[in-house]
Amino acid sequence: MSAEYATFGLAPAMRAGGVLANGDYQVHRDFVDFIVNGRPLLFQLADLDAVSPLASDIPPAIFTAHVRRLLLEAAAPLHDGRYVIYGCPECEGLECGAVTAVIDRAGDDGEDYVWRDFAWQTSEHADLERNGYHGIGPFRFRGGEYRAALGRLLDGAEPAAGRRRVLLIGARVALLARLAAALRTIGIGAEIAADAAGVPAEELRTYGAVAFGRAVPERTRDGVRAAFEGAGVEVAYVDGLAPIVPLLVAQIEDALDRSPPAQRRLTRLTVAGDAAVTEVTSSCRVRLTAYRVDRLQRTRVHEVLDEVLAPGEHRVALPGKSQFVVARTPDSVLVSAVSP
Repeated sequence: MSAEYATFGLAPAMRAGGVLANGDYQVHRDFVDFIVNGRPLLFQLADLDAVSPLASDIPPAIFTAHVRRLLLEAAAPLHDGRYVIYGCPECEGLECGAVTAVIDRAGDDGEDYVWRDFAWQTSEHADLERNGYHGIGPFRFRGGEYRAALGRLLDGAEPAAGRRRVLLIGARVALLARLAAALRTIGIGAEIAADAAGVPAEELRTYGAVAFGRAVPERTRDGVRAAFEGAGVEVAYVDGLAPIVPLLVAQIEDALDRSPPAQRRLTRLTVAGDAAVTEVTSSCRVRLTAYRVDRLQRTRVHEVLDEVLAPGEHRVALPGKSQFVVARTPDSVLVSAVSP
């Protein structure tokens, strides 16, 4: 086992929800990711759509139990002293697959923590020879740094506890109702209002974003911003690009992303001429979807790309008449309008 130390930290992360091109829904999850040697550990596991056990939408008692397990203050949940590091974002079933590892104490005084023998596990016992992540770890963490990071979660300083409610303001009530229903389906609270006048400050503090319809006058927008500023609340503001529910959901997902920009897989989406240029920092699945509204106000959707891309910049041709492009990885969403 390597005697070299790895750094350990925590950071807010997101499994991006959304309405996919085929009509399926993908659930939004906020969680705490493990930062090892300055990079999310999740990104070092190649293409993986998963979340850590430290998710913000689980009951506090279960969250605390997961933290105490990582601190070795509670028994390992799996055979052979193995702990779940990442699991299915849709359920907690091991049959869906999970990244597990052995967590040990190390050092003469037992102060250090070691994560080793990483594996992809779908049953009670891990097959290291067949399903082991042989290029990952072992990681040895200094005990003080490790306990301090996880201890802050027990003290209530939970990085993943984002505000997952959105205030929808616009003139097209039917569209807003469909958008609110889609957001609630993927796990994001949504309320519809004409403005924010008279809303108590404690309620405004529960919102993470405000989405404006295109017809909302500037006077109303200014009033909403003033209400949130008066309540001392910093929120993300979204200007709806078009009356397309999946596109608006993608814009809101992007606005709710609290993960540090330097720790995201998807870092850029631009449209140059008849092509989209996207950039990813690690190998991952990328979906590119083009939208447009035709002359009869019908939404046209074109799935441009759905494949695993290597780290770097990628240029993808777009279908003619595309008006908007959504790029999606498991953890991030970016939206770009196509210039005429």
